Amino acid sequence: MAARVANIVLGIWLFMSAFLWPHSPQQATNTWVMGVLCVSFAIVALAMPQASYLNTALSAWLLVSAFVLPRVSSATLWNNALVAVAIFLASLAPREIPRAMRRREAAP
Repeated sequence: MAARVANIVLGIWLFMSAFLWPHSPQQATNTWVMGVLCVSFAIVALAMPQASYLNTALSAWLLVSAFVLPRVSSATLWNNALVAVAIFLASLAPREIPRAMRRREAAP
């Protein structure tokens, strides 16, 4: 659940960052739309774990778009690239601790 909450927080940050410094029109639109989608996908993933893979795909596009869309500031490139990596990692985190790991932790 922590990974889904992390994706919600990252999506909110992504949305807000579109308005915090100058962006090209393409990057601004891409950034706030990706933020809204990230939050939406993370909320759905709370109930349907498979939906977290939507954020995996979103993060791939966010990373690519950070480099290919026109930008006004390098802050946009770095912000979107780093957030994309964080979303990617959180989206692939397991929903719960695997049973094998729980057994090892319980063993004396």
